[in-house]
Amino acid sequence: MTNCIFCKIINHEIPNYTVYEDEDVLAYLDISQVTKGHTLVIPKKHVADIFEYDEELATKVFAKVPQIARAVKAHDPAIKGMNILNNNGEFAHQTVFHSHIHLIPRYEDTSIDGFGLKWETHGEDYTPENFTTVAEAIQSELEEA
Repeated sequence: MTNCIFCKIINHEIPNYTVYEDEDVLAYLDISQVTKGHTLVIPKKHVADIFEYDEELATKVFAKVPQIARAVKAHDPAIKGMNILNNNGEFAHQTVFHSHIHLIPRYEDTSIDGFGLKWETHGEDYTPENFTTVAEAIQSELEEA
Protein backbone atom coordinates (compact mmCIF):
# COMPACT_ATOMS: atom_id res chain seq x y z
CA MET A 1 0.00 0.00 0.00
CA THR A 2 1.61 3.26 -1.13
CA ASN A 3 0.44 5.63 1.64
CA CYS A 4 0.91 3.25 4.58
CA ILE A 5 3.63 4.46 6.94
CA PHE A 6 4.35 0.90 8.10
CA CYS A 7 4.69 -0.33 4.51
CA LYS A 8 7.16 2.49 3.94
CA ILE A 9 9.12 1.34 6.99
CA ILE A 10 9.09 -2.26 5.69
CA ASN A 11 10.36 -1.00 2.31
CA HIS A 12 13.15 1.02 4.00
CA GLU A 13 11.68 4.31 2.77
CA ILE A 14 11.46 5.50 6.39
CA PRO A 15 14.22 4.69 8.88
CA ASN A 16 13.46 2.67 11.99
CA TYR A 17 15.20 0.95 14.88
CA THR A 18 14.74 -2.71 13.97
CA VAL A 19 14.96 -5.32 16.71
CA TYR A 20 13.85 -8.34 14.61
CA GLU A 21 13.22 -9.08 10.96
CA ASP A 22 12.51 -12.13 8.84
CA GLU A 23 10.69 -12.56 5.53
CA ASP A 24 7.25 -12.21 7.15
CA VAL A 25 7.65 -10.13 10.32
CA LEU A 26 9.29 -6.86 11.30
CA ALA A 27 9.69 -5.66 14.90
CA TYR A 28 11.04 -2.23 15.69
CA LEU A 29 11.00 0.39 18.42
CA ASP A 30 7.88 2.54 18.41
CA ILE A 31 8.98 6.12 17.87
CA SER A 32 6.53 7.26 20.60
CA GLN A 33 8.07 5.13 23.39
CA VAL A 34 5.18 4.92 25.87
CA THR A 35 7.82 3.20 28.00
CA LYS A 36 11.48 2.46 27.26
CA GLY A 37 11.65 -0.51 24.90
CA HIS A 38 8.11 -0.07 23.46
CA THR A 39 8.23 -2.27 20.36
CA LEU A 40 5.87 -2.84 17.44
CA VAL A 41 5.53 -6.25 15.79
CA ILE A 42 4.03 -6.07 12.30
CA PRO A 43 3.40 -8.42 9.41
CA LYS A 44 5.27 -7.44 6.28
CA LYS A 45 2.17 -8.27 4.28
CA HIS A 46 -0.19 -5.33 4.43
CA VAL A 47 -3.32 -6.23 6.35
CA ALA A 48 -5.35 -3.50 8.00
CA ASP A 49 -6.27 -5.40 11.15
CA ILE A 50 -6.78 -8.82 12.72
CA PHE A 51 -9.89 -9.38 10.64
CA GLU A 52 -7.78 -9.58 7.47
CA TYR A 53 -5.35 -12.25 8.73
CA ASP A 54 -5.52 -15.72 7.28
CA GLU A 55 -4.34 -18.68 9.36
CA GLU A 56 -0.90 -18.80 7.73
CA LEU A 57 -0.15 -15.12 8.38
CA ALA A 58 -1.49 -15.33 11.94
CA THR A 59 0.79 -18.30 12.62
CA LYS A 60 3.85 -16.48 11.27
CA VAL A 61 3.22 -13.24 13.14
CA PHE A 62 1.86 -14.47 16.45
CA ALA A 63 4.49 -17.19 16.78
CA LYS A 64 7.13 -14.45 16.96
CA VAL A 65 5.41 -12.33 19.63
CA PRO A 66 6.56 -14.37 22.68
CA GLN A 67 10.13 -14.60 21.37
CA ILE A 68 10.36 -10.85 20.79
CA ALA A 69 8.56 -10.07 24.07
CA ARG A 70 11.07 -12.21 26.01
CA ALA A 71 13.95 -10.34 24.37
CA VAL A 72 12.41 -6.95 25.15
CA LYS A 73 11.96 -7.98 28.79
CA ALA A 74 15.44 -9.51 29.07
CA HIS A 75 17.21 -6.42 27.72
CA ASP A 76 16.46 -4.45 30.90
CA PRO A 77 16.28 -6.00 34.39
CA ALA A 78 14.08 -3.09 35.53
CA ILE A 79 11.18 -4.38 33.40
CA LYS A 80 8.61 -5.99 35.72
CA GLY A 81 5.92 -6.93 33.18
CA MET A 82 4.55 -6.13 29.75
CA ASN A 83 1.31 -5.06 28.10
CA ILE A 84 0.68 -6.65 24.72
CA LEU A 85 -1.92 -4.67 22.80
CA ASN A 86 -3.56 -4.93 19.40
CA ASN A 87 -6.19 -2.34 18.45
CA ASN A 88 -8.48 -3.26 15.55
CA GLY A 89 -10.54 -0.59 13.85
CA GLU A 90 -11.16 3.07 14.44
CA PHE A 91 -13.55 2.45 17.35
CA ALA A 92 -10.86 0.40 19.09
CA HIS A 93 -8.49 3.39 18.76
CA GLN A 94 -6.40 1.96 15.92
CA THR A 95 -4.61 4.92 14.34
CA VAL A 96 -2.37 3.23 11.76
CA PHE A 97 -4.33 0.86 9.55
CA HIS A 98 -1.61 -1.72 9.08
CA SER A 99 -1.95 -4.41 11.72
CA HIS A 100 0.52 -4.03 14.56
CA ILE A 101 1.05 -5.43 18.02
CA HIS A 102 2.41 -3.21 20.78
CA LEU A 103 4.86 -4.69 23.29
CA ILE A 104 4.93 -2.15 26.10
CA PRO A 105 7.38 -2.90 28.93
CA ARG A 106 6.17 -2.08 32.42
CA TYR A 107 8.44 -0.72 35.08
CA GLU A 108 7.68 0.13 38.71
CA ASP A 109 5.69 3.22 37.74
CA THR A 110 2.39 3.22 39.64
CA SER A 111 0.85 6.17 37.77
CA ILE A 112 -1.51 4.16 35.56
CA ASP A 113 -4.99 4.14 34.06
CA GLY A 114 -7.61 1.39 34.32
CA PHE A 115 -5.85 -0.77 31.73
CA GLY A 116 -2.57 -0.61 33.58
CA LEU A 117 -1.06 1.93 31.21
CA LYS A 118 0.26 5.42 31.49
CA TRP A 119 -0.44 6.81 28.00
CA GLU A 120 2.24 9.43 27.84
CA THR A 121 4.68 9.24 24.99
CA HIS A 122 8.37 9.88 25.51
CA GLY A 123 9.85 9.48 22.04
CA GLU A 124 10.86 13.12 21.93
CA ASP A 125 13.10 12.45 24.95
CA TYR A 126 15.19 9.92 22.99
CA THR A 127 18.15 10.64 20.78
CA PRO A 128 19.04 8.40 17.84
CA GLU A 129 21.80 7.03 20.07
CA ASN A 130 19.27 6.10 22.79
CA PHE A 131 17.07 4.30 20.26
CA THR A 132 20.09 2.50 18.77
CA THR A 133 21.32 1.38 22.20
CA VAL A 134 17.92 -0.08 23.13
CA ALA A 135 17.43 -1.73 19.72
CA GLU A 136 20.89 -3.31 19.86
CA ALA A 137 20.29 -4.59 23.41
CA ILE A 138 17.05 -6.29 22.32
CA GLN A 139 18.72 -7.70 19.19
CA SER A 140 21.45 -9.14 21.39
CA GLU A 141 18.87 -10.90 23.56
CA LEU A 142 17.24 -12.39 20.44
CA GLU A 143 20.59 -13.66 19.19
CA GLU A 144 21.25 -15.35 22.54
CA ALA A 145 17.82 -17.02 22.63
